[in-house]
Amino acid sequence: MQRGSDRLNVRRDDEMKHELQGLLRSGHPTRTEEWHDPEPGADDDPLVAGGPVAPGTRAASLPAVRQALSRFLSRGRFPAGPRELAGAMRRGYAPDGLVESVERLPRSARYTTVQELAEDLTERNRRR
Repeated sequence: MQRGSDRLNVRRDDEMKHELQGLLRSGHPTRTEEWHDPEPGADDDPLVAGGPVAPGTRAASLPAVRQALSRFLSRGRFPAGPRELAGAMRRGYAPDGLVESVERLPRSARYTTVQELAEDLTERNRRR
């Protein structure tokens, strides 16, 4: 059987599925030895487990919003207004909360970088 570019053989794949079965069913590590468990996230890690970062939420610091925006907007999208940026984000399958916050910006606004957009989004939410 041709497996393409897989690094492991069929038997090892089955072993790994069996090892992960308890974790997948329970939602928490199932090892008896604590040192086997993965390390918890650091304080300065991006919040991934809490869902997408959207302005107006607890995790909406300037660096977090900038990072979330930069995943869906490239340099070639700028300069642009909120409508063009929101459309590009929707085509890139950005989270709805992030796209809706960009759509709520004034239509007359123009942004030349992701930094400017993130600053405006976080500043508007602080004023609320």
